[in-house]
Amino acid sequence: MNTSSVLPRSFRLLVTGGGTGGHTYPALTAIRTLQGRLAAAGSTLDVLWIGTANGLEARVAPAEGIPFRTVATGKIRRSANPLKMLSAANVKDMVRVPLGVAQARSIVSGFQPDVVLATGGYVAVPAGLAARLCRVPLVLHEQTVRLGLANRKLASSATRIAVSSESSLALLPAEVRERAVVTGNPVRPEVLGGHPDKAVEALALYGFERRLPTVYVTGGAQGAQQINGIVRDVLPWLLSHANVIHQCGPANVDELRSAAAGLDPTLAGRYHLCGFVGPELPDVLALADVVVSRSGAGTLAELTALGKPAVFVPLATSAGNEQAHNARHLADAGAALALLGEVTGQALQNAVGPLLTAPARRTAMAEQARAHGRPDAANRLVDVVLSAASR
Repeated sequence: MNTSSVLPRSFRLLVTGGGTGGHTYPALTAIRTLQGRLAAAGSTLDVLWIGTANGLEARVAPAEGIPFRTVATGKIRRSANPLKMLSAANVKDMVRVPLGVAQARSIVSGFQPDVVLATGGYVAVPAGLAARLCRVPLVLHEQTVRLGLANRKLASSATRIAVSSESSLALLPAEVRERAVVTGNPVRPEVLGGHPDKAVEALALYGFERRLPTVYVTGGAQGAQQINGIVRDVLPWLLSHANVIHQCGPANVDELRSAAAGLDPTLAGRYHLCGFVGPELPDVLALADVVVSRSGAGTLAELTALGKPAVFVPLATSAGNEQAHNARHLADAGAALALLGEVTGQALQNAVGPLLTAPARRTAMAEQARAHGRPDAANRLVDVVLSAASR
């Protein structure tokens, strides 16, 4: 859909969602994209974000100059045992939800948005319900293959449901499927504009053998002990076949540096260990031939948009086991490899080895990954938001 020819002179958007980067950054990217679209047409955007005081969105929104309000909300601590769902913490949090809905209803009524955009996380529930009470169009965005708990609760109230994958459509309740549209998961535009040589300069990767492929290993901002451990177990073998940039988490640098101290100097020159990768991330991704990482929705969106071969080690404790579902979805399509269950260094070696020694395998996987990528997802989501306002 294309709504650029009928843009309003001004637009009021209320955004809700957050807690983690997976919910926060797609919302931020959609806001930036909508601002740009409106500004190019001589229009303006007024935006307000509802979140929690201790979620990532509480830092991101003010840093971007976005007005931010908080409401009371409750987190459901899920369990396979229904009796454990009735824990004191769950009961205490659930009684906060009606208060949060009342607070959100007051905010929505006062702000009078054209659309409410909810990107998931338990904080989205009060504002999403308030949108229904105030008869404001509600657009849900789901980053994972299956609807998260918050979006499942709000689906019946939604004007449109934007999903990130075609395979999500069949998983939606039949009564809301006709309101769904595949947009993809918005990717920050800066991630798509990296340059390999800039990564070499920024990280001083002068010991790298550029004729070898480069592997980027990451466990997220804090690192992942599981990924760090299996990489450590096969590090000499890995460095004999590739250069490695290993983002291990700030708390894990000393331990891994000690483990690497006995490496042959040539191999050691191919190993760049760092606690955190910051502004240089787009350039690191551009340099990488293979990525070893968790399989959160944001990571999948970035790697498929870039067409990067990946070996995923899902976080076993992710909500609803969503990371395993994400990884399996791409693995079944030949767009990645998924290491599920108990993962060992040997399993990593068996997965990564053929990608390092057979460039044709990397190329084929990159093509499949790119086929699942949606670099235009932010614009697609903005189209959905604008169309919902005109309903």
